[in-house]
Amino acid sequence: MMEEPIKFNYKEEYWYLSAFLNTSMITGKEIAKKLTQFVRESISNIQEGDIYRKDLKSEVFDMIEYISFKCKWVEYIDNFPFYDENTSQSYDSLGYFQFDVEYYKDQEDLKRKIKPILLQQIPYILLRNLKTKRDRFGEGVYFDLESPIYIFVVSNGTEPSNIEWNQENVERYKKELAYWTIIYSGQWADYSPALYEERIEGNLSNRLSELHYINRNSGFIYMAEENFEKFFESYMKEFVLDPTPKMRAILFALREINESLDLIFLNTHSQSILDIDILEDKIKNLRFLRGIIQTTMSLIYNELDYNRRQHYVKVLKHLIKKFDLERVKKRINEKFDVIYNAMQELYLKKSEENQKKTEKGLALLNLLFGAGILADLGQVLMIAFSLQEGDFVATLYHGIIAFLISLILITTIGYYVFIQLKLKQEKVMKAVDAVIIDNEGNILLIKRRYPPFQDFYALPGGFIEHGEKEKDALKREVKEETNVSIKIIEKIGAYDSPGRDPRGEVHSTAFLCKILKSSDNIRSGSESKEVRLIPVDNLPNLKLAFDHRKIIKDSKAFLRQ
Repeated sequence: MMEEPIKFNYKEEYWYLSAFLNTSMITGKEIAKKLTQFVRESISNIQEGDIYRKDLKSEVFDMIEYISFKCKWVEYIDNFPFYDENTSQSYDSLGYFQFDVEYYKDQEDLKRKIKPILLQQIPYILLRNLKTKRDRFGEGVYFDLESPIYIFVVSNGTEPSNIEWNQENVERYKKELAYWTIIYSGQWADYSPALYEERIEGNLSNRLSELHYINRNSGFIYMAEENFEKFFESYMKEFVLDPTPKMRAILFALREINESLDLIFLNTHSQSILDIDILEDKIKNLRFLRGIIQTTMSLIYNELDYNRRQHYVKVLKHLIKKFDLERVKKRINEKFDVIYNAMQELYLKKSEENQKKTEKGLALLNLLFGAGILADLGQVLMIAFSLQEGDFVATLYHGIIAFLISLILITTIGYYVFIQLKLKQEKVMKAVDAVIIDNEGNILLIKRRYPPFQDFYALPGGFIEHGEKEKDALKREVKEETNVSIKIIEKIGAYDSPGRDPRGEVHSTAFLCKILKSSDNIRSGSESKEVRLIPVDNLPNLKLAFDHRKIIKDSKAFLRQ
């Protein structure tokens, strides 16, 4: 069948960005206001080099001049206590930011010139900018920056007009239609026929005057002009557009739960595991979040069971399948099982340790019991030798018995205190950190490869191994992470504030150091993505892990001496 030319007329579009909020720190309305300002600044500062397709630059700059939009926060689940294992930030609300976007408002002739490939350019640039300037929004919001900004495009006319969208016409106009159904694509003219066929599958509309396509990162709605005026606001928004970002928010939450489970599992096999109770609390919270999502999904399944709108039911089923929610849920449930088995091993290990402690405790009780027997034996000997109270020999004898019993009691109490202190010390992990500053005033930092604080900058350092001295551990860690040898100048201080490390109680000792040899040998190690000498004046613009900003601040007092 020969494909005939057709053109879809652009009407408007909607962007969606999933997020967690900490509503005790900031409101969705405040973030929406910041996002609005951010988008305005970003699009006004777009340069030619920012545009991926240079052949489209003039059209993109023209669209930038005539864009209108508004942003709002849409809360989906208002009780969602998510804890980010990487950054140690807490959130309590799941939802999404919605942008109502329109190019060339009230200029229909210009709208007709918009091609689908143009619509991906600005959201792509905005997401890239948002990744690099995430910090300007504060710690109260966690955006989904791994997924593209979702684009839902709406068309209310075609040229030629009044086409009946039966399967024959869908096939006839498949090439142009395929460009609109998947916005994020190269949209090249020489795609294979199989790709076009794949992209025109899944039309959810029951009407010949409409087309409804929902895909992973973009959607496309075509409605004849009369249908658009009558039904877009009253039906399409509520039953087609709105469910899409909600399902995507669920997918975002499931993905974050999945990543948290991965980190917790690694902690069960890591030297940095500190307290099994901490892990148990984390797992308990993730189970609660899973329960919230299951409850939310149950409401959706109830809609599938009882809702009489065939089209709405079709949309919900399609979204569940398109976002692969069942498979993601299954994978999470399997990870809970794996972690359960790992926790059982930890419980067994802890039980064995408790058994040893119990045996030591019984030994102490036996020692005290022996002291009691010694006292009774003394009374028996008094009677056997007919010693009278008040006699010198009896007094001396009582003194010896009392001394022995006191010695046993003091030894027992001392041993008990020693054991308790030792147990407390075993729960605390010891670490070291190095503040390394060169002659030009640059500080040596690593970018962390692994959580917690993945992709944050940090001071070189790490855990002290069993039997290792602090300074030896520091030199070893710095060498492993940066490949440089250091000279330790002096101790900055000890850092043991509660919560400084999300893995548990970690006490760190920081030292001021200098590089022994040339900095040309600097290179990243197995636990660092990169190593950089960074001017101290640039530190306010960097994300620093743990309490390293405070350590660096404290080190300045030593540098001034």
